[in-house]
Amino acid sequence: MEIRLLAESDLVDACEINNLSVPAVGEADLAKMRHLLAESLVALGAYDGDDLAGFSITFAPGADYHSVNFRWFCERYTDFAYLDRIALLPSYQGRGVGADLYAELERRLDVDWLTCEVNLRPRNDGSLRFHHRIGFVEVGQQETDYGYLVSMLAKDLRIDALRRRSTATSPLSRPSPIEAPS
Repeated sequence: MEIRLLAESDLVDACEINNLSVPAVGEADLAKMRHLLAESLVALGAYDGDDLAGFSITFAPGADYHSVNFRWFCERYTDFAYLDRIALLPSYQGRGVGADLYAELERRLDVDWLTCEVNLRPRNDGSLRFHHRIGFVEVGQQETDYGYLVSMLAKDLRIDALRRRSTATSPLSRPSPIEAPS
């Protein structure tokens, strides 16, 4: 499995994968997928050879995206990325592909927080367990205008960023002490 930037030429497949994943993600047509890709901070694809197995799309504050959940985070956070959707073909679920997408996303981000939401109604227990296992915590709940109740989740990336910076330091140099973020 190779994780790389999602190509516009793969949006037809991404749209199909997306719509197989409803209600865990919102339904989308090709025009919407093009808009999401154009506005994305980072859009990744998980490729099995040339075949798209799954994807993720993330936004930064200021993106032309009007999701009620994205706006919730924009009102409360400044230095964050919002993971709007991640979707995998059913045959790739439970095989670590989602975790690989998250790991690559976190490697590429230079923000304090990675945020997302997971459905409480209709309930998505598998996604809730997964997100808690990889370090997300609930920071709120929201009743959406489309009738769902969602758990607003955030993962503090500052500690991971400090670790990455300290391991990037040459082994011959002496790194300065790292202060914990306030």
